[in-house]
Amino acid sequence: MREYLLTLCITAAVTYLLTGPVRKFAIVAGAMPEIRARDVHREPTPRLGGIAMFFGLCAGLLVADHLTNLSEVFEKSNEPRALLSGAALIWLIGVLDDKFEIDALIKLGGQMIAAGVMVVQGLTILWIPLPGVGTVALTQWQGTLLTVALVVITINAVNFVDGLDGLAAGMVCIAAAAFFMYAYRIWYSYGIEAAAPASLFAAILMGMCLGFLPHNMHPARIFMGDSGSMLIGLVLAAGAISVTGQVDPDVMKLFSGSERNAVHQMVPVYIPLLMPLTIIAIPAADLILAIVRRTWRGQSPFAADRGHLHHRLLEIGHSHSRAVLIMYFFSALIAFGALAYSVNAASMWIVLSVVFLSAIGLVLLLLPRFTPRAPRWAESFVPPRYRRRGAAAVTASESETAAVAKEFGDEERVPVAAGAPGVNGATALGSRSRTR
Repeated sequence: MREYLLTLCITAAVTYLLTGPVRKFAIVAGAMPEIRARDVHREPTPRLGGIAMFFGLCAGLLVADHLTNLSEVFEKSNEPRALLSGAALIWLIGVLDDKFEIDALIKLGGQMIAAGVMVVQGLTILWIPLPGVGTVALTQWQGTLLTVALVVITINAVNFVDGLDGLAAGMVCIAAAAFFMYAYRIWYSYGIEAAAPASLFAAILMGMCLGFLPHNMHPARIFMGDSGSMLIGLVLAAGAISVTGQVDPDVMKLFSGSERNAVHQMVPVYIPLLMPLTIIAIPAADLILAIVRRTWRGQSPFAADRGHLHHRLLEIGHSHSRAVLIMYFFSALIAFGALAYSVNAASMWIVLSVVFLSAIGLVLLLLPRFTPRAPRWAESFVPPRYRRRGAAAVTASESETAAVAKEFGDEERVPVAAGAPGVNGATALGSRSRTR
């Protein structure tokens, strides 16, 4: 566990330290597109944050290769090299898209090629466990098609949800944390070495997201862009593929005792079929709704719009930060709920806890304008928006709220051009505004 933690910290540190220079490079390179109609931010913000995340990935793999226990992963498996090859290809495509806005079909082809590169090097699904059937071995073509489909779906689901400051990085970090606990439990509890690569991928993915989040939280100073969103989506899919199709359920020796006990004990075997879906449940739902919505209107499924879940949260009155936290909450609820169920499927407390937390989440959705206030003794430890304010401050806050409502109303938003006077938050020409 200490070596995983060290790898996570190194990855996070490299990503965090490189994001600042990458931001300056993105500004110089002109990777600051104009504000689009579907965008939420008002100032041109540099992209290419995926550059720092990719070098964080490389640093994490390099450190793990020189650690005593984790080095065995590189000796016994070719999966880390397969991940690095596919990640390099998808990252390069993302960088080109962040700079030149390449066609959506070209990006889709690049995603399929990146998945194929990983398949060729051994990172593929070999078998799947099916309830009532057992372990089903897949042919080479079946495994390849299933692997490519999972990679493409995961990449696009993460890419679709990347619409608010800190949203994609935070949700993927939560998913990676749940997935790491699951994979590490299989490796440590059952002694299955084939689960070690998935644990390593999840730890590195957490480090990439944690290192980038301080620069990407609202108001964001840099976006990860497609170079980052597609990269973390691919790493997330690689971990799911590794633990789903490489770990043989028969090795767990769960087929013992009564039939009832065998069914309960087999839950950890079936969870790999569900875990990749639960950790991207919200992004995948957003992806499906977007495809249905756009095709219903006669548009291309790849046509961008403002109908995503996070856009709807803003429209009903939630602030930017609150919408992000709500998405975090439901992502954690689904991912860790599935993780708890894999540990003890027979416990009714797990079901009751998930139901109770779901009710709390619904209450939060129904109270979009409720702002918690910290007690006076704790005001110095919380952000200014949670402190008690006087009448003058309340009046100013109401004016600001009215301005925000006008911004997200029916009136047309006026884009701010890059380099315009007074725009300093994303161009490093002056101090960042403190009122946002």
